[in-house]
Amino acid sequence: MISTDSLARIALDLQLGISHQDRFHRLIQSVRSLLHSDASALLRYEGGQFIPLAIDGLMQDVLGRRFALKDHPRMEAIARAGDVVRFPADSSLPDPYDGLIPDHDDFKVHACVGLPLFSDQALIGALTIDGMNPTQFDGISDEELRLVGALAAAALSNALLLERLARQSSEPLASAPHAEGQPEMIGRSPAMARLRHEIDVVASSELNVLILGETGVGKELIAKAVHQGSPRASAPLVYLNCAALPESVAESELFGHVKGAFTGAIHNRAGKFELADRGTLFLDEIGELSLALQAKLLRVLQYGDLQRIGDDTPLKVNVRILAATNRDLKQAVVEGQFRSDLYHRLSVFPIQAPALRERPGDIPLLAGYFCERCRVSLGLERLRILPGALALLESHDWPGNVRELEHAIHRAAVLARAEQGSQAPALDAHHFNLGAAVSPPPAASTATPAPSVATGLGLRVATDAFQLRLIEQTLAAQDGNWAATARALALDGGNLHRLARRLGLKA
Repeated sequence: MISTDSLARIALDLQLGISHQDRFHRLIQSVRSLLHSDASALLRYEGGQFIPLAIDGLMQDVLGRRFALKDHPRMEAIARAGDVVRFPADSSLPDPYDGLIPDHDDFKVHACVGLPLFSDQALIGALTIDGMNPTQFDGISDEELRLVGALAAAALSNALLLERLARQSSEPLASAPHAEGQPEMIGRSPAMARLRHEIDVVASSELNVLILGETGVGKELIAKAVHQGSPRASAPLVYLNCAALPESVAESELFGHVKGAFTGAIHNRAGKFELADRGTLFLDEIGELSLALQAKLLRVLQYGDLQRIGDDTPLKVNVRILAATNRDLKQAVVEGQFRSDLYHRLSVFPIQAPALRERPGDIPLLAGYFCERCRVSLGLERLRILPGALALLESHDWPGNVRELEHAIHRAAVLARAEQGSQAPALDAHHFNLGAAVSPPPAASTATPAPSVATGLGLRVATDAFQLRLIEQTLAAQDGNWAATARALALDGGNLHRLARRLGLKA
């Protein structure tokens, strides 16, 4: 039996938290103590998936995982139930936390309860409660569990309401929810909190934004977040990688051309500026643009008009510019490689993306996030990362940042699957070859060293692992530029993308 005093204490504890996260942790800890459970989690429902907000008794990487309903039958059952869900101790439905409770690798027979959380009859989240004893919750009635769920729903509903009010006070349009399967920014570190605050501050304005940061820190995700939080969110976000533009076609890509303007111009073509009219244009690797193109870009930013190649008719466009670079543009201005007037036009609001080494506490969350994405893409029943491997990841310097971590986990998953089978592999320290982290080669050489591959994998698996490692090394050496990577590997670009998708390197 759950006493009224116990529920009252939980309600009072929820009023003492200094932040939403603190309240969520108090709630989870109180529930675990009250029900004598071995694991519990509070999750938010958004975009067809459950997103963990607070956990107790589960591995830390669970906070980074995303539980899509279509991939997790138990979560789907909770979402559709509308009431308390008690799963049979021997339920055939796979448990999303299987292997994710410390010191409990076998989680097959246990007690499991799910409480869907509602606000005005809309599903906003769930509370999951697990016990290693199959009869652990038999003495607790559904009515008592509903009271616990009501407290959790109230706490989560209040947090979401305050979040919406905060957005409405600073943004004309609320940020779009995370769509299932789409990449998102993961992390709870102070550095990520500062980054999200800067995004919230600038998103609602019309200011141009210059996103600075090392290769692999997620500058494109920042650009998407700024666009989605802006009044232009319903208009296109058009992407252009300036580093992948041959000089001969760069002007046409930016401004378009008319039929017959040059050899090969067989029809009229709109440039990226026209496609982004009333929306946002994201210019990645802006530091690679030639000085001649920088001058033409500056004119569009100053006056909002452009001309297609071969056409004297001016066109008016209304475009917000988001630019990104891993170069030191201030130094490039000093050296005469970048126009100072364009730099000042672009850097009205600079955002510095933190390197992964500046937020080591986010590594477990990112590891869990990439493990879950990799599990789905490889068709695995489950995929977990062992504590020793996680400690190794947390101690690594990650010169390639989040992108390097993502590739390392994908590679480890391929090796673990080959070694342990295709159902439930576990990533151990020996699956990560972090000592051979690849840095871009010196300018005098573009050669990429041949990667080593573990033996005893079988020819097909070893070949896949070799190709995966070689593509990753070359991609890192080319600063994430797929076109340059294809040239360096002497591959057709389309064939490289198909191979990368087959190997799990691309979605």
